[in-house]
Amino acid sequence: MKDKRILYVSSEVIPYLPETEISSMSFEAPRMVNSHGGQIRIFMPRFGNINERRHQLHEVIRLSGMNLVINDLDMPLIIKVASIPKERMQVYFIDNEDYFKRKATLTDEEGNLFPDNDERAIFFAKGVIETVKKLNWSPNIIHVNGWLSSMLPLYLRNYYGNEPLFNKAKIVTSIYNQDFDGTLDSNMYKKVLFDGLENEQVKHLKKPTYVNLMKTAVDNSDAAIIAGDNIPDELKKYLSKLAKPVLEYKNREEFASAYQEFYTKEVLS
Repeated sequence: MKDKRILYVSSEVIPYLPETEISSMSFEAPRMVNSHGGQIRIFMPRFGNINERRHQLHEVIRLSGMNLVINDLDMPLIIKVASIPKERMQVYFIDNEDYFKRKATLTDEEGNLFPDNDERAIFFAKGVIETVKKLNWSPNIIHVNGWLSSMLPLYLRNYYGNEPLFNKAKIVTSIYNQDFDGTLDSNMYKKVLFDGLENEQVKHLKKPTYVNLMKTAVDNSDAAIIAGDNIPDELKKYLSKLAKPVLEYKNREEFASAYQEFYTKEVLS
């Protein structure tokens, strides 16, 4: 992985949020690449339950100050950054007071999904891409983790399809065990159509379930990784019919060499 540039985009990363399958792999995979001489950037949302003082987050003024249009509304983009202690890895945080200030991640105290999670996902995708453009950092691989990141492949391939910085980038989406039941806002697909995408590109989003969000991400990716040990059967069948590389599930003890081989021999070849 020496000198390869990999952009990790995740809904959660330790140590900033509690340990889960997603937050663990979103830390372990970049650390593995970093230790083998690769260059990495990590992006995640700046959820309101992240302790900014303890983790020493600070705003990057030169990257902030842009407005992103979400469903015909201008939403200010704020970029913060922190370093993971002892790892020499920087994490960029996508922030916006309306979307991410609340003291929770994806659900309220009763466990109900926030009604604007669809817009938060769109904002996060656009925010990551716009920030990487400002950094002028051209990745070889973009590795997406968690359903809140699932709009990035769709937007990168279609809304930002002519952006030269990403021309050679390969997108990998990791599929984890089902993260929520029910659906996001039923008008999600209309909000994406507002950005000029085509009906065929957003067909799964007419019913924005967890499975359909991940189908949308995989459709716009170059490869997929089964990162959960119990992903939905519908996704297993969908992945089995894809004409693109799919890495089977590997536990934490096995993943390092498997990911390296997959990146180099399947994704970048």
